[in-house]
Amino acid sequence: MNLNNLTPAEGSRKRQRRIGRGQGSGYGGTSTRGHKGAKSRSGYSKKIGFEGGQMPLQRRVPKFGFKSRNRVEYKPINLDIIQDLVDRKQLTEINPQVLQENGLVGHNELVKILGRGELKAKLNVTAHKFSATAKAGIEANGGVCSEI
Repeated sequence: MNLNNLTPAEGSRKRQRRIGRGQGSGYGGTSTRGHKGAKSRSGYSKKIGFEGGQMPLQRRVPKFGFKSRNRVEYKPINLDIIQDLVDRKQLTEINPQVLQENGLVGHNELVKILGRGELKAKLNVTAHKFSATAKAGIEANGGVCSEI
């Protein structure tokens, strides 16, 4: 180790460059901004998505369709899934809390019961929505459908 290869410890120097404080600092003149153009001038800020006059990405990509802000998303649960759950856990009542405890729906998700599969058990099912076939399948076994 010699005096000519001493360097400060990594991360110990935190002082920022003082830009625009004369030629002797090494950061005078154009003050690291290059020559001319909007970026070299004070007060410059580009618009979000600006690509230097090139057609921006959000205008190049085709747009189609319509997405309603008021759309309500439901988590679909079919009768065969409910039957499988009943077989494993010996349940007589199905509601969003039971489905959540068994990992089928999330915390604040709305549940819609759909009619795929067959239900053999007599159940009281509580959910946010039911399809017509699901309602018929549950009530065919003497079960009860109740909407929240």
